[in-house]
Amino acid sequence: MTKVIPSLHLNDAQDALVYILAGRMFNSRQERFLENQVITVSKATGLITNIQPYTPTSFKSDDSAEVINLLHLTVLPGFVDAHVHFFLHAYSETSWNDQVTKESVAERTIRATIHARKTLMAGFTTVRDLGTEGAGDADIGLRHCLSGPNPMIPGPRYFTANRAIVPPGSYGPRSAIHVNQDGVEGITGAEVAGGVDACVNAVRRQIGAGADCIKLYGDYPIRARMSGVSPGTASQSFPTFTKAEVDAMIDIAHNSDVKVAVHVNTTKGYHLYSAADSIEHGSGLHENNIIHSLAAQRDTSWVPTLSAYYKMADARPEMWSGMQKTFRKALDIGMDNIACGGDTGVFNHGENALEMKLMARLGAPYRRVLRWCTLGGWECLRPRGNRDSGATGDHDLKFGVLEVGWAADIVALEGDIEEDFEGTLDRIRFVMRGAKVYKRDGKAEI
Repeated sequence: MTKVIPSLHLNDAQDALVYILAGRMFNSRQERFLENQVITVSKATGLITNIQPYTPTSFKSDDSAEVINLLHLTVLPGFVDAHVHFFLHAYSETSWNDQVTKESVAERTIRATIHARKTLMAGFTTVRDLGTEGAGDADIGLRHCLSGPNPMIPGPRYFTANRAIVPPGSYGPRSAIHVNQDGVEGITGAEVAGGVDACVNAVRRQIGAGADCIKLYGDYPIRARMSGVSPGTASQSFPTFTKAEVDAMIDIAHNSDVKVAVHVNTTKGYHLYSAADSIEHGSGLHENNIIHSLAAQRDTSWVPTLSAYYKMADARPEMWSGMQKTFRKALDIGMDNIACGGDTGVFNHGENALEMKLMARLGAPYRRVLRWCTLGGWECLRPRGNRDSGATGDHDLKFGVLEVGWAADIVALEGDIEEDFEGTLDRIRFVMRGAKVYKRDGKAEI
């Protein structure tokens, strides 16, 4: 049943309301479409205040109220990309190493504002940025510019992981001269910390800086400098941190109700991080039935990032092959604790829907994919602990479902989504975030 607040009527003049007439509305909890609905939205709170069936004879509104007619479109909650990097752009344009070492933080921040706008126009009203990749704390300032009832720049709700954390010697950029030194000219792709005390302090610093979550690199090709004599060794991922370091970092983050996301591709890596809140990637988790263990962890989300591996398939075909095996095995066992995130930034921002397309191509039912990219995003990003305090900050609001009391993050698509899933995802005609319209009739309004 669609929720309704009985005391709120269509002629209520106590708030500036917007009435959205939806031809088809997707219920992301039940994975079904409801025909002809009226969604009432409060401009003051940015929330949905009422949903009820629409008929031309029963619908009435005040002359001062705004009515948005989307009866010819399919209306859904705004999409969520749970794994982006706004401070990166497509590797096909510029390599990761050159972006990190040759582009200034000023340039990368300006690019990030462009990426934010493209993402919102593509129908993604919320993202989680899992690391600035050498741009330091720039994500915290960007979040400020994207937040509030009147954001400085257009973009999605922006959850941040700040710098991410890696152990010494494991991550780039790598100097060819100073091989025992992390980074190049003082630039590191993530914060370097080794030993329990240093790891705990890094987590504390990032929480204190304002990070929404903590990102750890749980395994990685840490022996990359062996490439000249042993390419196989150089490309192999090994666990990075020790169990003591991992347990300490996760504990200190959870003590502050901060979630932990972990980059993991190997079974050894996964075993160290089973207490994490989200597992990113997972190309090797089809081995030894590890994906079964992850599927059983209902409080842990899996973010496959199919798109990144698909885009890099020419360079790393074995990784794309492994990711397909893992995802198909997840479908076979009915895994449902999945969120949609493409590692967007490896490829073009604004093409975020590629992740949904790949999920469907690999056999996932399209309605399930829509839920993973809406409600699944909320379940992945939602803060730990009880946050139903009535606060109305950007990250206090619930999103991912069109229900009373949830954020008025709403998109509308043109086309037959059942018969042409991929094509319809590319036809975003309307975008609202927090009750503010950013795209109407297929054209940006800001």
